[in-house]
This record gives sequence, C-alpha cells and structure tokens, in this order.
Amino acid sequence: MFSEDFQSFVSSRYSTRSFLSTPVPDEVIEQIIADGLAAPSWSNTRPIRVAVAKGDVRDRLSNDFLTRWEAIKGARNGILGKIKAVLKRRGLPTSNWIITRPYHKDLIDRSKNQGKNFSEHMGIDREDKDARDEAWARNYDFFGAPVELFIFTHKSLGKYSASDAGLFMQNLILSAHSKGLGTCPQGAVAVWEDAVRKEFEVSKNYSLLCGICLGYPSDDRVNSFKADRPSPAEIILLNK
Repeated sequence: MFSEDFQSFVSSRYSTRSFLSTPVPDEVIEQIIADGLAAPSWSNTRPIRVAVAKGDVRDRLSNDFLTRWEAIKGARNGILGKIKAVLKRRGLPTSNWIITRPYHKDLIDRSKNQGKNFSEHMGIDREDKDARDEAWARNYDFFGAPVELFIFTHKSLGKYSASDAGLFMQNLILSAHSKGLGTCPQGAVAVWEDAVRKEFEVSKNYSLLCGICLGYPSDDRVNSFKADRPSPAEIILLNK
C-alpha cells in the first residue's frame, strides 16, 4: 500500500509554470531545504549552496534577466542581430554557455517533442516567434513565483557536485509538493550568474547550476500540461 501511495504521489508532481503571488513562509522554505539535505551526499561533503531570492531581491533579478533577454533576442535575427548583440554585450551569457548549445542527436528528439507538445497544449503556433519568445520570457519572471532558489555547486567535485545537487533538489521538490507548493527547475536562469552574485555572497569556488521557482500553483491552463515521461524499458540497458 505504501508503495502505491508513493507512486501516486511522485507521479503527480509536475513543473509549475504559473504561480500565485501568495508569499511562502520562511519556516516552510527552511524546512524544504532541510528535507533536501536529507539526501545522500558524496562523502557527506554537501557541495551545495542555495541563494533564496524573494521580495525586492527577487524583483531586481527578474527585471535584470528580462532586460538581458530583450537584448539577446535580436541575436537570433540574422547576422546584423548577432553583430549588435556582440557590440552591446548586454544579454550575452556570462556563465554556463553549454545550455545555449543544441542538444546531442541522442537527446534532441525528446526535446523537440516536449516543445511541440507544450506549444500545442498552450495553443502556440510553432511558427509564431513572438508567442514563443513571450512564453520563454516567463522564465525570467520566474513564472510569477514569489521565491526563486538558485542552486550553486562546488567546482572541485565536477559531476559529483551536480549529482549531489540533483539528489538534494529532488528531495526539496518532493518536500515542496507534499506541502501543496509548486516548483519548476530552470536551466534558463543559469546563463547570467553574475547577476545573482551581485545580490548574494557566493564563494568563487561555487558556480551556478540552475534555479528553482517556488510558490503556490495557480489554476492556469499551463499547469495542466503533462510532460511525456519515458518507460523504464526505454532507459534500461540490454545485456551484450
């Protein structure tokens, strides 16, 4: 019975893309971070730091990100747009360039299907660039969430720091879900680490991995979108 309850609970989690403005109490934020820290860690090193952006800090970061996004949009409009973006420098990634690169051929199909399915769900024509840009820009308003968590990992452990962060984040996300909160992990905000560093004291030994929106979900249609999840058979390797 417990197993069935867990399966139902974990499968009911979804990425929230529209939030109420209702504040999240500090004690709740601290509790879900504590639950995140219950996850296993590489030699118990806990190579993770969390910047909690809310209130004025959250709003300043959102405004900064939106300004940079507006500046960089033109870089995709032919050679002239790229030249202007390079000259202005405003909006160009300052960190984590890897997330701006195309996905490997092994991974691209699932990404394309996700984009197609999401656009159809929201009634966005794939040829409507303005509508797609507007949908993407919601990342930088944190989808209206009152809290944005920025996850930093220690550079020295490389992929093991990222592994620890993933374990930590999943615990945190499920803890939030159990409390009626929504979350949305975001790679989109990781390209401008310098903006986050302006607001928080972050050691040079740490780098920004991603962000997580946190808040109470709204009843907007976008939150009824269900991502296509693979079956175990699709990822289990066959014996030689």
